[in-house]
Amino acid sequence: MATTRGRSLTASTPGLSRSGTPGPGRSSGPVACRPRNARTEPGRQCVQPSTGTPQNAPDTTKAANGADRQWWALSPDDLCQRLSVVPDEGLGEAEVRRRRTAYGHNRLRQINRRSPLRILLRQFESVVILVLFAAGALALTLGHLAEGIAVFAVVLVNTAIGFISEWRAVRSMEALQRLRRRRTRVRRDGRERDVSVEALVPGDVILLTEGDLVPADLRLIDVEGLQANEASLTGESVPVDKQTGAVARDTPLAERHGMLYKGTTVTQGAGTGIAVATGMGTELGRIAELAEQATQQATPLEQRLNRLGQRLAWIVIGVAAVVGGSGLAAGRDPVLMIETAIALGVAAIPEGLPIVSTLALARGMWLMAGHQALVNRLSAVETLGATQVIFTDKTGTLTENRMTLRRLVTASGDHCVAGAEAGTSEADEPTPEAPEGIAAADPLARRLVEIGTLCSNAALAEDSDDGKPRGDPTELALLEAGTGMGLRRPEVLAEHTELREIAFDPDVMMMATYHQGEGQVEVAVKGAPAAVLDACDRVATDSGEVPLDDAGREAWHARIDALARGGLRLLMMADKTVDDADAPAFTGLRLVGLVGLLDPPRQEVRASIAACRRAGLRVVMVTGDQPATARAIAGQVGIAEDAELQVMHGSDLRPLEEMSEAEQEQVTRTQVFARVTPEQKLRLVEIFQHRGEVVAMTGDGVNDAPALKKADIGVAMGRRGTDAAQQVADIILQDDRFPSIVAAVEQGRVIFGNIRKAVMFMLCTNFAEVVSVALATVLGAPLPLRPLQILYLNVLTDVFPALALGVGRGPASIMDQPPRDPEEPVLTRRHWLAITAWSLLIAACILGALFVALAYLGLSETGAVTVSFLTLGFTKLWFVFNLRERGSRLLHNEVLGNPWIWAAIALCAALLAAALYVPGLSAVLETERLPLAGWGLLLAVSLVPLLIGQMLLAPAGRRATPTRSQRQSNP
Repeated sequence: MATTRGRSLTASTPGLSRSGTPGPGRSSGPVACRPRNARTEPGRQCVQPSTGTPQNAPDTTKAANGADRQWWALSPDDLCQRLSVVPDEGLGEAEVRRRRTAYGHNRLRQINRRSPLRILLRQFESVVILVLFAAGALALTLGHLAEGIAVFAVVLVNTAIGFISEWRAVRSMEALQRLRRRRTRVRRDGRERDVSVEALVPGDVILLTEGDLVPADLRLIDVEGLQANEASLTGESVPVDKQTGAVARDTPLAERHGMLYKGTTVTQGAGTGIAVATGMGTELGRIAELAEQATQQATPLEQRLNRLGQRLAWIVIGVAAVVGGSGLAAGRDPVLMIETAIALGVAAIPEGLPIVSTLALARGMWLMAGHQALVNRLSAVETLGATQVIFTDKTGTLTENRMTLRRLVTASGDHCVAGAEAGTSEADEPTPEAPEGIAAADPLARRLVEIGTLCSNAALAEDSDDGKPRGDPTELALLEAGTGMGLRRPEVLAEHTELREIAFDPDVMMMATYHQGEGQVEVAVKGAPAAVLDACDRVATDSGEVPLDDAGREAWHARIDALARGGLRLLMMADKTVDDADAPAFTGLRLVGLVGLLDPPRQEVRASIAACRRAGLRVVMVTGDQPATARAIAGQVGIAEDAELQVMHGSDLRPLEEMSEAEQEQVTRTQVFARVTPEQKLRLVEIFQHRGEVVAMTGDGVNDAPALKKADIGVAMGRRGTDAAQQVADIILQDDRFPSIVAAVEQGRVIFGNIRKAVMFMLCTNFAEVVSVALATVLGAPLPLRPLQILYLNVLTDVFPALALGVGRGPASIMDQPPRDPEEPVLTRRHWLAITAWSLLIAACILGALFVALAYLGLSETGAVTVSFLTLGFTKLWFVFNLRERGSRLLHNEVLGNPWIWAAIALCAALLAAALYVPGLSAVLETERLPLAGWGLLLAVSLVPLLIGQMLLAPAGRRATPTRSQRQSNP
């Protein structure tokens, strides 16, 4: 333990329950079974044998490690007897070996890492890829080497991209493994020794000091100002004071003050605990098991593309059967008909779709990185765009994760400290004042902060030896406020030399320091408001002191309750003078006033939540903090209007199968969930998903890992997040800021709209190929496209314009639209009707160009096919301009303003020219050079769909205020 000026610093700042009063189970009097000194002095034993393990000890196999988790409800005496352990002796080596055989090593169960082969096989789960694979295999079987190689090249490129993107698979269990500490201090056979954390067993007596990582779930039997940071399990931003008394069996985890849990950290003091659970039997192990069991659903985009692929597969089979059968019935060459059927099957499949969607998502991932959001899984980018509900934690995401002084309440006035967000929503909220102004106007307020400065163990960065702030966040907030009033702690201590400290005692909920005054000793006291109020018999006022009568007490109690309901963390300050430093501290005090502290909301959060509401997104707070604090913060950041705000305690969340429809409806209408456990977070996700919602869950702690994995989108914090949360999440926010989530949602919406445009582009032109070849086959006319020409167009002149569409910026109004229906496919009925119409029009242009080239220009069949081939190629390039948003202007829209579109058109035009003028390529594609008339014909005909499309879009372009439906992508 740290020491200063020869005294032991074992105190801590008092913790409060929901109402700002002492928490449940704060026992008074000495704790049985604990040693008088946790380190060296022998104390009372629970069982009498002199060896570490009693003779004929009962079998404890069923008494620990999960069979009975309610250790907090047992007294230390009962605990020792249940586990057959003598605290001053510890377990004997023989008993340790027996228990290790029964319970196993103290480590989390290993989970099999996803193998590279498994990741590779996952890339072939897409129906589109499977159909392409089958088409390529059939082409090779029939001896069409070029066609087969072309198809497999497409499959290979997409598989490589997908494999690389999936390489960073979920490894939450591995992250949880890293939370263990290698060695810890235990007492065995009456001696203290360092042992491996993995060697611990239930019943081991473990000794902890400040900075230790708790190695197992422990029931405390002795504490010396012990305080622990349990944020990774509970979400509480403030360290928790620990004591040894038993609490009720149904006490939530955040209020089990006699327990320490594996993976949490001792922040102050020291203590002794008995291991009651190890390995997978710990709370951490249980959470790890939940994370392992939680299953991830296919994302909305994956589901939609799979459904589209299944529909296209049936179209391919149908087209190939009809065309092939028609040709055979007409007496055509069977080999030619099989080749044609393969070509049509390949034409119907948008080969570029997997590549375009993957690269569009990859670019979205890169753009989101610019918004401090790192993406672990590509499909998560689009899923954010379909999100309907965002579950967000409070501490650090909506708030700044630091305590600030908000209120100073004395008999002379109620002061709101400037620089912090409002802590209550009361109508009588005082006007914010600067600290120096408060000090000048109200000497009692200055004395209030002075007491907080004196009665402290903290140190600001500028006053500490290592240049870092040290101590409890509430004490640091008081020191910062004191600095603002000219009360720097070193200077105050120089004037009021500290003589003695009484460490914070959970039994009395107060701490005190003694200081040398002018001829007398000053006593400074701070603690839980109810406890300090009971110890006071007078009140400080402007004119001196007045007795504290019953009416005065009631008035202070009412003020305490009002401020606690506003979500403030409350401390009461008192003082007195005594003759010497041995006088009792906690009697006959003079009440000076109350201080209210708050973890303030981030300034930008309110605007971001307002943007979510405009976009039809629900923001729901899920926190381990107290309901009053959660309600206050939710109101301040605008999650709901005060009259609409509903708060539900985590204990009210039952398993989904036990809830009625009405209860589920009530849950989905609630905006704030407080005191939530890991299982309850998981239940929340399941309930909302069961109701058809697409859910994003934010989190930073170990306790968040199962829910992050189960949610459609798991969003972990980068700065304060644990490895467990970050590895299981789909997206990691490097800056921990809620606005980054909103930016990611916007990007996800843009990406889906872009992918929809790319799909429309490819299918409209690909189906035109199918229609034109099918009609030519049925009519007995020359085929307007050769099989390799179809592949050349689909792989090259499809992919680049489609990719350019896929990386567009999207309309500025995208966040004014509601979330998409989770069941809405990539292409709706309206889109399929448009695809049919455009396909028929483009097919007519292809066949028309072929007919004119043969009948009027007198070209050979190879020359006429070259005309129809290039007609389709250039039609594809111009058709991209028909995919601008409805409501956009003719010359000012997201397509014309996309530089990638122009680059793609230039590249594809060069590739089309190469198909004629590069000798080797021309021979493979069966093309020939065209006369000027042929070029004039194909360019004129290729512009027809563009002109018709712009005419259809013109009325929408003249509308001043497009509706939401008009802003949807529509050719």
